Amino acid sequence: MQRLLSFFQNTSAVTAIEYALLASLIAGVVIVGATAFGDALGQLYTYARDLIVLALQ
Repeated sequence: MQRLLSFFQNTSAVTAIEYALLASLIAGVVIVGATAFGDALGQLYTYARDLIVLALQ
């Protein structure tokens, strides 16, 4: 019984879970941002390529 009470009074597990949730949130934001920025960057390169092709004609 003492071990069970000791387990519930231990706050380091709660802190570890909070850090894991925070890390997963940050990872999600990074993935979404990279995806959105990657699409915009691809469009920018396509636009620049088209301008170069038109200039060389």
